[in-house]
Amino acid sequence: MRGEGIKTLVEPDKIQHWIPGKITFDSCRQAWDGMSLRGYQYDDLDVVIPAMRDYMFVVYKGKRSKMSRRRDGPWENHQVEPGVVSILTRAQQSQWKWDSPIDVSHLYLSQDTLASVATEVFDRDIATIELTDCVRAEDSVLPTLVSELERELITGGIGAPLYIDALKNQACVHILRRYSNIVFNDASSGGFSVHQRHLIKDFIETHLETNITIAELAELVHISSFHFSRKFSHGFGCPPHVYVMKKRVERALKLLSKTTLPIKQISCQCGFSDQSHLTRVIRRVTGKTPATFRRTKH
Repeated sequence: MRGEGIKTLVEPDKIQHWIPGKITFDSCRQAWDGMSLRGYQYDDLDVVIPAMRDYMFVVYKGKRSKMSRRRDGPWENHQVEPGVVSILTRAQQSQWKWDSPIDVSHLYLSQDTLASVATEVFDRDIATIELTDCVRAEDSVLPTLVSELERELITGGIGAPLYIDALKNQACVHILRRYSNIVFNDASSGGFSVHQRHLIKDFIETHLETNITIAELAELVHISSFHFSRKFSHGFGCPPHVYVMKKRVERALKLLSKTTLPIKQISCQCGFSDQSHLTRVIRRVTGKTPATFRRTKH
C-alpha cells in the first residue's frame, strides 16, 4: 500500500514512512542549504519508493546485497557493495527490493541546488536536469564526498559550513558530469529568461530604499555574482549599479513631482545615502536642485 496515490512530492525526512529502517545519522538539524544527508540500516525489504522532491543518491557501506528495481517494466537485478551507488531521480515512483540487510547513506540534493551549480558551470539558463534511475554505478568519487560530509556532520570543526558547501558543490559538479542530461533554455543564452528578468526587476523596485547587492540579485536566479554581472549587462544594457541608480532617480523625480514629502524623506525612500547625495544626483541629471525641480513641476 505504500506509495499508492501519491499526489505531492515527498521530502527526504518523510521517506522512512515508505522505507522503514533505523536512522544512524541525520543532517536535518544542520539546515544545510539544498542538501541533506541521512544514514539508514535496513532489513531485507520490498518497497515502493514514492515520487521524491529531491534527487537521491544511495551509497552502500556494508556487505554485498542483491538489489532489484522496476518502474514501468520488468525487474532489473544487480549486486551492490561499497564503491557502488544507486541513483533515484526526483518526481518518479519506483519499486525496489533487496535480499539481505543493508547499511547505506542517502544524499539528497534539491532541484534548485543542482540547477544553480549547472547554471554557473555552463553560464546558461537551465530548463531541466534529467537523471535516470540507476541501480548500480561504480563510483569512487561520490562515496568519498559523502563520507567526508558524514564526518563533518558527526565531528564538525573550524570552517565546517564552508567545507560542507564546498563538498556540496563538488558533488553537484561530479553528478552533472557523469549522470545528468541537461536541457537548456535556448532563448536565454547570454541573458536572462523572461521569468528571471521579472524577478530581478521586481526585487529592485521593491527594495530601492535598501543597499541592494549583486550577491542578493545573483541569488534570485541561482548563479554566481560574476556571471550575474555579465548576464545583467547583456540583458539590461548597463551594469547593475547603473540600472539601480536609474530606478532610484526615476522614483525620486516622481515623488518630487507628485507629492509634498520632505526632500530628506524622499532621499531615504529612494535609497540615497542622504539628502546631499540626492541633490548631487538630481542636479547632474536635470541641471536643477530637487527643490528647484519640484517648483517647476507644480
